[in-house]
Amino acid sequence: YLCLHNTLQERSVNTWSAVGAAFNVQHQRLEPLQKNVGLFGVPELSGPAGFQMAQHQALREAEFLVHKACTHPPGAVTVETFDQLSDSLCRVADLADFIKVAHPDAAFREAAERTCVEIGTLVEILNTNVDLCQSLKNLLGNEAVLATLDSDTRRVAELFMFDFEISGIHLDESKRSKAVALNVKLLDLYHEFLSGSQLPNAIDKQVLPEHIRHCFSIDGNRVQIGGLHADSPNELVREAAYKIFLYPNTSLLLCLDELLACRHELATLVGYESFAHRALKGTMAKTPENVMKFLRLLTEKLSDRTSRDFKMMKEMKKKAHTTNPEVMPWDHAYLSSAIRTEMFNIDPSVYSPYFSLGACMEGLNRLFMQLLGVYFQAEQPKMGELWSEDVRKLAVVHETEGLLGYIYCDFFRRPDKPHQDCHFTIRGGRLREDGVYQLPVVVLMLSLPPPSGRTPSLLTPSMVENLFHEIGHAMHSMLGRTHYQHVTGTRCSTDFAEVPSILMEYFASDYRVLSQFAQHYQTGEPLPENLVSRLCESKRVCSAADTQLQIFYAALDQVYHGKPQYRSTTDILREVQEKFYGLPYVHDTAWQLRFSHLVGYGAKYYSYLMSRAIASMVWRQCFLQDPFSRVMGERYRREMLAHGGSKEPVLMVQGMLQKTPTIEDFVDALVLDLNANVKSPAL
Repeated sequence: YLCLHNTLQERSVNTWSAVGAAFNVQHQRLEPLQKNVGLFGVPELSGPAGFQMAQHQALREAEFLVHKACTHPPGAVTVETFDQLSDSLCRVADLADFIKVAHPDAAFREAAERTCVEIGTLVEILNTNVDLCQSLKNLLGNEAVLATLDSDTRRVAELFMFDFEISGIHLDESKRSKAVALNVKLLDLYHEFLSGSQLPNAIDKQVLPEHIRHCFSIDGNRVQIGGLHADSPNELVREAAYKIFLYPNTSLLLCLDELLACRHELATLVGYESFAHRALKGTMAKTPENVMKFLRLLTEKLSDRTSRDFKMMKEMKKKAHTTNPEVMPWDHAYLSSAIRTEMFNIDPSVYSPYFSLGACMEGLNRLFMQLLGVYFQAEQPKMGELWSEDVRKLAVVHETEGLLGYIYCDFFRRPDKPHQDCHFTIRGGRLREDGVYQLPVVVLMLSLPPPSGRTPSLLTPSMVENLFHEIGHAMHSMLGRTHYQHVTGTRCSTDFAEVPSILMEYFASDYRVLSQFAQHYQTGEPLPENLVSRLCESKRVCSAADTQLQIFYAALDQVYHGKPQYRSTTDILREVQEKFYGLPYVHDTAWQLRFSHLVGYGAKYYSYLMSRAIASMVWRQCFLQDPFSRVMGERYRREMLAHGGSKEPVLMVQGMLQKTPTIEDFVDALVLDLNANVKSPAL
């Protein structure tokens, strides 16, 4: 058996290209005695002290470029100089932003953190530099010069001006000082709110029934509750966690009030009706009114399905002989998961042997080759280039255009690494002054199990979906060919930025795509089709209620950032929850204090729903019939991926779908997704 097992394993390994094989081995060997080339090949960054050198160099370059922008006659050179200035600062700040969270060495993290603060401070100063802004005004106010600019250059000039305006540059000196003070104050409030939103709540252990205390962290006589325990099968544990973790914290409530008031004051100071109006300028949605119309219409269209989902949850809860037959907010996640298990019993461990990481990367390689004529090439990193030896480096190559850029794959779990799946831009693509294209460099960070011994990294279905999602972001960065770095790849409106990544999730759920690579890592047996169809059907169970929860979060985000209501954020929460969720507000809880996305997404939390609607429309119209269509792949690159943020998002969607979608179209696309192939269980 062992000989047969090894032979089969070797046979399947040998059918992989270098890309597949690179991800299924434990470590890469670096040549001894190589010169340290520095992180990402930046020579200064061979040690933590190099961040200060890189930072000083960027600041010197910035000084020269500011002088050039302020003294050169208005023209395309003005925009190019602004973009060079943005590029020289971003290349240091973006890299430092990644290293401060990902490097295993504390000295590197601390040096990167200091650099982020220094560059961030300079950017604040530049955003209020009157002479710099005047040089852009001189360009945008000169009709004769504007007529000579191409549409991309004009749009980038307007985007730079927008950055100035939201910093209050056009105000008189006292108001400008006020805007700067508000921005500084907001940074402190963001830090205070984010820190507070993560802190556990403590309660005297005598308050909790003895038989559930062991489910929580006990510190002397106090029980620490640091999360919702939403997956616990014990209803009392879920209820206790919900009520204690979400118990209002007076100082954090005041912090949120102040944060929202500051945002509103800043927005009105620079000429907007509300913070939401300011945040939504330049997005697909354009105005808060459009966002609320989208959310209300979606709620209306989903209402029957949502009621049915909550009824199913209630039936499931009855079976548990519960003391409270009503479905409560602490039940939602647990009951929907229990219904999925009862209906489909999806066991991730049944799927994992078919999804070795090497096979998945090979599958992505084949898919992009068929769709876009693009393939991955595993590259041997140089000494000092990586922050951890388990990172893999991929070159992204086009069959006729050649090298497009680099993806560093930081995929495996390790101690102290953040447990988040995300995409970082390290260097944006742009056309340099010498006519050579500056190749984009990105990092993808996942939390996958590392390979061990003869077992490769095996992925659950949700890990496969996350991998495809993040690769979608990376390919957006790789395939953009914008003239300007300021609008490269994912540097576009928030409600469009998620479209390429969500679209990849549709490919990750399509058996025609999966069957190209999903095979058992030991036997080579292909993934059975019925496993995929059951998985897809299971995802749609309670999906209307899950979507409704997201609608509630998005609506709350809009109301908080609209015109001031002059009442508590908890009263607002209660009212929005009643209108947009379907499960009752729980007295003496303040869920909003755990809604950390209020800081990062301020008035844009709806973006994920809108992006999903667009991705769904693109999938159905362009790829559902043939997920390998080269014609559609080329159209997708030409109309959507190539432009980054250099084109209005609605024009990119229009180019892809060959029509201008309405809010009603977005809603219908989401409803169609939820309704597809759902089999109602007998209650």
